[in-house]
Amino acid sequence: MIKKNNTIISNDEENIRKIKLTEMKKNGFSFPNDFKQNITLKEIRIKYQKKDLIELKQLNIYCAVSGRMIQKRIMGKASFFTLQNMEETIQLYIKEENNSYFNNNKNYKKWDIGDILSATGTLFKTKTGELSIFCTKVNILTKSLKPLPGKFHGLSNQEKRYRKRYLDLISNKKLFYIFKKRSDIIMNIRNFMIQNEFLEVETPMLQNIPGGATARPFTTYHNELDMKMYLRIAPELYLKQLIIGGFQRIFELNRNFRNEGISTRHNPEFTMMEAYIAYSDYKDMMHIIEKLCQYISISLFKKKIIPYNEYLINFEIPFSKLSMTDAILKFNQTIHIDDLNNLKKIKQIAQKNGIDVDPQWKIGKIKNEIFEKTVEKKLIQPTFITHYPVDVSPLARRNNTDSNVTDRFEFFIAGYEIANGFSELNDVDDQKNRFLNQINMLNHESEKEIFYDKNYIEALKYGLPPTSGMGIGIDRLIMIFTNQINIRDVILFPTLRSI
Repeated sequence: MIKKNNTIISNDEENIRKIKLTEMKKNGFSFPNDFKQNITLKEIRIKYQKKDLIELKQLNIYCAVSGRMIQKRIMGKASFFTLQNMEETIQLYIKEENNSYFNNNKNYKKWDIGDILSATGTLFKTKTGELSIFCTKVNILTKSLKPLPGKFHGLSNQEKRYRKRYLDLISNKKLFYIFKKRSDIIMNIRNFMIQNEFLEVETPMLQNIPGGATARPFTTYHNELDMKMYLRIAPELYLKQLIIGGFQRIFELNRNFRNEGISTRHNPEFTMMEAYIAYSDYKDMMHIIEKLCQYISISLFKKKIIPYNEYLINFEIPFSKLSMTDAILKFNQTIHIDDLNNLKKIKQIAQKNGIDVDPQWKIGKIKNEIFEKTVEKKLIQPTFITHYPVDVSPLARRNNTDSNVTDRFEFFIAGYEIANGFSELNDVDDQKNRFLNQINMLNHESEKEIFYDKNYIEALKYGLPPTSGMGIGIDRLIMIFTNQINIRDVILFPTLRSI
């Protein structure tokens, strides 16, 4: 650090800003908290953007606004600051001439990009048509000690965006749109469910036994109870106990946690909605999903067709429906239906497609692997895949005409699995046996901790009415409606490796 003409010069801008803050505190600065806005920048844009210069002058609009300074130009006795609040900006015009406040308080010229300011004055438009405030007073509310970054570019900076989301929000107006839309989508989902007479309920996130899926759980420990506990991987078994107890239309919209891989489609902590309807089947739940997707599309965009990546996604009802077998045959012209029912031949098909077949796998499991490998990514328009094998559907009811498959569906858009649902298995003996078979298979396949939920089996003995249920991956649905290809771009604070 050196001095030149009594001015401090340093390559360390943070130190320079700290020195400025120290001087400000000596002069009485105490991070004031008494300023009140009378209008937001967004309201200014909405109300006055279309007014011309003469109209604004006649209206004489007094504004008290605040935000972060993201640009400044000092031009002698005239200065221009750009203030940003949320996704909106406005120009502040400061003129010392005929203004005793600015003539006597010229420290504003030393303020830095990133400082948070308050401003009062009259709204006007420049000759170029830019909305601006002719300021009578400008104050600093918070001193920014670090310089703001430039716009982010490249992979390393993409990582920085996720780790320091607050910087991303400051620099990227588009981000506000995405997360405003996320909030709007979740609000619309709740509105839709309530309008369709569903009751919102809450079930434990901290569980003694993680059930409802086969994912690896996160573990924790309860000191007072002296016992290991788990973050839930799904709320399913608790919600079905509520159906046993007498509720008929329920949903829960909340977080699940799965201690597994991270990808553009997977985050270990994610938002899901599960819903259940007593005295219904899986076809009823498919119709609910159709209506929900169309409801969101019309509510947000006033239309049924929206862009996603290079596609146009059409939410016109009814959506396409294919059984798993028919989907495999449709997208694999060389496979014959008889091949899918022959253990030896279906193993050969799987191996040709690069699938490492476990000797313990049955036909249903292998068929599901072939489907995931060769079909899923090709399901672009909203599509239901139905009749999943019993081998991979431990909680779903068997189909009446084919006991090897279940009354189950998965819902796909743009190659993403968005939802999973089925007619619930309510035969307690069948459910118990499938749990045990699943445990045997998982014990063979991996070293995962395996759980048997005896409390759910006990509840089933009191009788679960004919019921349909489904779970929707909310983050993936939001990806579709905000046109994002990476799940991290729709989660404000995604899970990242520590550094």
